[in-house]
Amino acid sequence: MLPGLGGIDPKKMQAMMKQLGMNQEEIDANRVIIECDDRKIIIDDPSVTKINMQGQENFQISGDVSEVSAGEGDVSDAVEELSEEGEESSEVVEEDNTEEDIKTIMEKVGCLEEEARMALEKANGDLTEALLELG
Repeated sequence: MLPGLGGIDPKKMQAMMKQLGMNQEEIDANRVIIECDDRKIIIDDPSVTKINMQGQENFQISGDVSEVSAGEGDVSDAVEELSEEGEESSEVVEEDNTEEDIKTIMEKVGCLEEEARMALEKANGDLTEALLELG
């Protein structure tokens, strides 16, 4: 951001950027990997913005950052390992949510656990749909 321009209307800012030869573009990325001599920096779920300023392209990246030292094997091994960690944690969260949803269904509808579980499975995990199914 340019100093002293805090209160400018976003449309005016875009017009000024265009006059200065600046263009900004959001990039839909899944992962960014930066390879260094001694380590690899892996950014999962990144927010990537490409900024073109008078012919020079710059990238602004933010997200979940992790590092792997160069001696720890190929980057694909590290990426696979990080992905597996993410899958394990999402399975635990999903399992917790499922149990909470089953309890909610049982409380709201007054049914047995097995009925609640079956309705939730039939609704592909959608709590509202499962409640409507039983209610």
